[in-house]
Amino acid sequence: MSRRTDQKAAIRTVIDEAERPLTAQEICDAAQRDVPGLGIATVYRNVKTLVERESICAVDLPGEPTRYERADLAHHHHFQCDDCGRVFDVHGCPGGVKAIVPEGFELRAHEIVMYGRCDACA
Repeated sequence: MSRRTDQKAAIRTVIDEAERPLTAQEICDAAQRDVPGLGIATVYRNVKTLVERESICAVDLPGEPTRYERADLAHHHHFQCDDCGRVFDVHGCPGGVKAIVPEGFELRAHEIVMYGRCDACA
């Protein structure tokens, strides 16, 4: 396998095995265990390609670096720890969000972000 293929495979494996959305730096740090010397620019290039191919999706939270997760996950929301800054998936949805949409508006999608302390920081 070529170095380039090794890099791409390591990046994809890190994202696939993560149980939460990861920043590009977190992806780089984890992938370097398999591919020492992997650079952040390579991670960004590969992440861009994976997003364009809709294999992964971006998780954007206000004022935070973009995080990435598998695109095939069921609808879910996110929890951000105030102490460590990590973001976690929250599976399920409270439902009933249509009830708070202003009259005459059409709901296309929604995202709920919860903030607090994760189990490791609590």
